[in-house]
Amino acid sequence: MKHFLRLSLLFTATFLTIQLASAVTINQIDTFQTGTTEGWVAGGGPLGGMPPVPPQVLTSGGPLGLGDHFLEISASTPRGPGSKVVALNPLAQWAGNYLAAGVTGIAMDLKNWGTTDLTIRLLFENPIPGPPSAEAVTTFGATLPVGDDWSHFVFPISPSSMTTIFGDVNTLLAGTTVLRIINAAGPTEADTLRGVLGVDNIQATVPEPATFLLAGGALLALGFWRRRRV
Repeated sequence: MKHFLRLSLLFTATFLTIQLASAVTINQIDTFQTGTTEGWVAGGGPLGGMPPVPPQVLTSGGPLGLGDHFLEISASTPRGPGSKVVALNPLAQWAGNYLAAGVTGIAMDLKNWGTTDLTIRLLFENPIPGPPSAEAVTTFGATLPVGDDWSHFVFPISPSSMTTIFGDVNTLLAGTTVLRIINAAGPTEADTLRGVLGVDNIQATVPEPATFLLAGGALLALGFWRRRRV
């Protein structure tokens, strides 16, 4: 039994090493033109619950209009599976060592297709194998009012631009196993809120200095607001 357990752990470690070594790279992009979700899913977890409407690809209506595919993420229930606007990419192209790859930003096109304002953030996790050892979320959140058209955002993901939920952010970014797109008003885990989000052209990038200045200004404003609240 112990021999089998050691072999299982060795296999898991080897599998993870292979996955992470071949994962995130600068300029990789998910356009969804293949008609698949490209590894973006929802549900599962400890209880195995699945949302009534999982992430799905719509074949028209993206930023380029007619014939431009995009990913739709829905939350349609008041509680339980399907109550949060969330999609995750586990052990796939968005896992890996962001620090070694030099990826300091993730760009994407977003649109709010629902009836409730959304604030989109990226949440990084390292829960595989075993229980989560670290989580962090982008401090910057992309605000999506109801009725707005497609908008392009770049999420800075350097350690200094993340809000740590628990664990060490540097270790996390050096070995991310799950990336989530979430709706969260503040830099924390996903909010329970019904909504419909469109996502397209998810790209690993190095943001231009102007982008960092804009995001930095937003973070300074957030810090000033928090000090005023104290």
